[in-house]
Amino acid sequence: MNRFIDTHTHISDEAFRGEEDAVVERAVAAGVDRMILADIDSRERPAMYEAAARHPGVLFPMLGLYPGSVDKNWKQELEALEPWFSRNPVAMGEIGLDYHWSREFRSEQLEALRVQLEMAASRDLPVNIHLRDATEDFLAVARDCAHLHLRGNLHAFSGSAQLLRELRRYGEWSVGIGGVLTFKNAGIAREAAEIPLEQTVLETDAPYLAPTPLRGTRNESANIPLIAAKLAEIKQVSIEEIARATNANAEKLFGLPA
Repeated sequence: MNRFIDTHTHISDEAFRGEEDAVVERAVAAGVDRMILADIDSRERPAMYEAAARHPGVLFPMLGLYPGSVDKNWKQELEALEPWFSRNPVAMGEIGLDYHWSREFRSEQLEALRVQLEMAASRDLPVNIHLRDATEDFLAVARDCAHLHLRGNLHAFSGSAQLLRELRRYGEWSVGIGGVLTFKNAGIAREAAEIPLEQTVLETDAPYLAPTPLRGTRNESANIPLIAAKLAEIKQVSIEEIARATNANAEKLFGLPA
C-alpha cells in the first residue's frame, strides 16, 4: 500500500466532533499515516493539540491565526499563540488573507500576516498560507518579506503556474493540491500539469472540498488517494511516484520524520 501525507486537515472541526479518533483510524487504514493539523484560533487550538497528543507520530499541529478569525482583537489572538510554541508546531498555519466574504478587516489581516511571517522566520518555521481573493496584496507582502527567506506552501491552491513562479522569486514556495483537482472543468487541473511535482504536496482541507466522486459530502484525510490518483493521471506518472515525491516534499518542508 502506498503511504501518503495530508498536509492540511481540520481534525478539531465541529464536523468531526466525537469521531476524531475514528477519522484518524480510517485515514491510516487508507495509507494516510501522517496528517498536519491546521490551526484556526484560540477556540479550536486546545482540542487540536489534545487530538495530536492521542496520536503521536501521526498528527502534527500547526500554529497560527486564520485570516477569517482576524478582527479588532487580532493582537490578543497573536499573543495567545506564544505559550503554544513550546509544543513544537511544524509550521505557522493556516495564516494568510481572505477578502472573499468581506474586506472589513483588510488592514488587520495584512498586519496580522506580516507579524506571523516574522514569527515564523524568527523560529525557522515554514508557513501554510490561506489565500482567497487577495492575490495582489499577498504578492506585495511576499515581496516586502523576501528578506525573511520564507519557505512554505499555498494551501488549497487554485491559482496559476505563473503565480507560483512569481511567488518563488521571494521565497521557497510550493502548493497544496486538494480535492478541487478532481472537479469537472477545474482550472487547477490544467495548471497542475505545469507545476513541477517537486513543488507540490497533497492535502484534503477536510472536512471541506471532498474529491469526486464524493463531492458534497464530508471530506476526510482517507480520501487523499483519490487526489493522488487524479494527479498521477494529469502528470502521466504512477501513483507510486506521486506518493514518493509528495511525501518527500512534505517531509522536507515541514520537518516530518520519514
